[in-house]
Amino acid sequence: MTQYQYTGRDARGNPVNGYAESDSEEAIAVRLLEGGITPISIVARAQAPESASSGLSQLGRRLGFAKPKTAHLVLFTRQMYTIVKSGIPLLRGLRGLAGSTHNVVLREALEDVLDSLESGRNLAQGFARHPEIFPEVYRSIIGVGEASGTLEDAFLRLGEHLRQEQDIQDRVKSAVRYPIVVMIMIAAAIAVITTFVIPRFAPLFRVLGDDIPLPTRIIMGASEIARKDWYWVLAGAAGLFMAARAYVRTPEGRYRWHRLVLGIPVIGPLTHQAILARLSRTLSISITAGMPMLDTLSAIARVCGNDYFAGRMSAMRESVERGESLARAAAGAGMFTPLVLQMLAVGEETGELTELLDEVAGFYEREVDFSLKALSTAIEPILIICMGAMVLILALGVFLPMWNMIAKVAAGGH
Repeated sequence: MTQYQYTGRDARGNPVNGYAESDSEEAIAVRLLEGGITPISIVARAQAPESASSGLSQLGRRLGFAKPKTAHLVLFTRQMYTIVKSGIPLLRGLRGLAGSTHNVVLREALEDVLDSLESGRNLAQGFARHPEIFPEVYRSIIGVGEASGTLEDAFLRLGEHLRQEQDIQDRVKSAVRYPIVVMIMIAAAIAVITTFVIPRFAPLFRVLGDDIPLPTRIIMGASEIARKDWYWVLAGAAGLFMAARAYVRTPEGRYRWHRLVLGIPVIGPLTHQAILARLSRTLSISITAGMPMLDTLSAIARVCGNDYFAGRMSAMRESVERGESLARAAAGAGMFTPLVLQMLAVGEETGELTELLDEVAGFYEREVDFSLKALSTAIEPILIICMGAMVLILALGVFLPMWNMIAKVAAGGH
């Protein structure tokens, strides 16, 4: 199939342009006319020869680097809400979005969804062809919206939910960015000192013979390894990383890793609260959209992003399936605080479960904000202590032998 670049005008006379693949210009023109677009020009794009940059681009896409981010999905969902609300036909609206989307993976996915719609499938089925972009809960809510005639509300709720999820992600990234940069700078400083500075002093230190202080011997040994056997060190580190990564990709390894993360001081509680905020918000919008409780719990368990929590959610689903209330099932899962469990029980009794689930999500989001502030406050002294320890070790390693030599010279002078 050949890719064509087209320009045209919609029913209101507004200019429209984009790209589409087909066997001929006539087929593109027919598709545009069916979507309410009058074609002006349709030009085949020249196929560029395979180059190193395109090869790297393909490799990056296979590794997942070009996968649409949450921000792309937020923008797409808001645009779809506007399209459905304004009454624009889905084919025409999706075709316009596909032509204006900058992310290549998302654009190709939307073009495939267009082909799926033209072949008679519904929107949720088209999204289901790309589970790496559209999560199961997203597809399920869209499917319920299509079946119940509330597709506009479905996109509105999903857009708000994704925006809040992106806000949490942005706050977490902002909180950890500073310590990560500082740790990288500390590692770079240690590498420079060990590789270039210490070797300059090594001949002078060896004059002391067996009287070289322990910190100095450690630094000199590390410097020798860094200069002469650095490739073995890198190979060992790379091998260890690949082995750990392969183990974490196994079901058992992934489960243990996700549980270990939850037990890390400061980071663990923060991750716990962020996951619960996302789960509570997702549960609320799913129930509001009309999804059955069992289907909602199953979908959330598959997309929560943490295998340990997925197991807890599956246990909740089994409890609800046996006839227990959501509050009792949540208590048995051992994930929620007593206050939240009480709110769930009240929500079920009063019939305002979705409103109280939103309150639960807001509660955990506020806890995330507080934990992020506490994280920033706690990390600063830890970083200062690490930098101070590094400076102390280097200072002792460099100055202790000098003091010993000065002492020997002074003793010899007497």
